[in-house]
Amino acid sequence: MRTVDTGTDADPDFDEPSAESEEVVAAPPQSRRMLVLCAVAGFLLGGGVLGLLWGLSGVHAGALDDALAACQALDRVGELPDTSRDAQPSLTPGLTSERLHRMTAARELSAAAAQVNANYQPLADHIDGVSRMVLSLHFNDISGQRHLVQAQEICGRL
Repeated sequence: MRTVDTGTDADPDFDEPSAESEEVVAAPPQSRRMLVLCAVAGFLLGGGVLGLLWGLSGVHAGALDDALAACQALDRVGELPDTSRDAQPSLTPGLTSERLHRMTAARELSAAAAQVNANYQPLADHIDGVSRMVLSLHFNDISGQRHLVQAQEICGRL
């Protein structure tokens, strides 16, 4: 007689799962929703705190410093010749490169201050007018001389 293998003699690991594997299989998979929710909440909370700290860090306080530095740079340019009253202005001596760089620095600093705080826009406008006069070496420009007086007045009030 022949015996037919019905699989009952097979390895018990395959036929009957052990009690340990039933527990693992029987346990419902844990949801990751809570983990994802906590991660998103932490990210939003951290981003909000960083944004608040950045907003309170005094970015606008730098505008006053820039305006003061622009006034100091304008002051260090030195006395500018005023040939606007001369009928025939003589040749004015050229300015040294350091004075031209200071004039450019004053213009850039005042523009930076005005960009952060609109209250410094008049200072930036007047220093820009002085800068155009100085860089073109047209010291007989009446509006340039007027800009110089106005910029010095504004700097005196800072």
